[in-house]
Amino acid sequence: MPELIEKMKVYLATNFALYLKSHNFHWNVTGSDFPQLHDFFEEVYQELWEANDAIAEQIRQLDAYAPGSFSRYEELSLIGGERNIPDAKQMITKLNSDNKLIIPLLNSIYYMCEENKQYGLCNFIQDRMMAHTKLAWKLKSILGSTVKKDN
Repeated sequence: MPELIEKMKVYLATNFALYLKSHNFHWNVTGSDFPQLHDFFEEVYQELWEANDAIAEQIRQLDAYAPGSFSRYEELSLIGGERNIPDAKQMITKLNSDNKLIIPLLNSIYYMCEENKQYGLCNFIQDRMMAHTKLAWKLKSILGSTVKKDN
């Protein structure tokens, strides 16, 4: 179970990094799509913010302490910080790339949960997978990524 706990800590730090980046983008987005993107980034950061607490509580339920400092998050996160203010399209592209790092992490956590018979945590991770998959779909749609149209 120590490996599962460590992966959950990585997830918390990575989710927090994505939260912080999306909040930064909310504050600093400019351009003709400002109103829509400003609102979109707010939706993203609020969902991620609420998830941070739930992830930390899941770590505590595994009888471990949740990390809670910037330095520890920086060590653990799969996502790096954002030092510059990118343009609006780059903001979406960066969030899309970063979010794509979380989905495989959640898949690995899910299998560890099953192996350790942590079925409640399995359910929680499934819900988080759905949230990140939905975010991936929205980001891809904003970027105008094409999909095969069979209809």
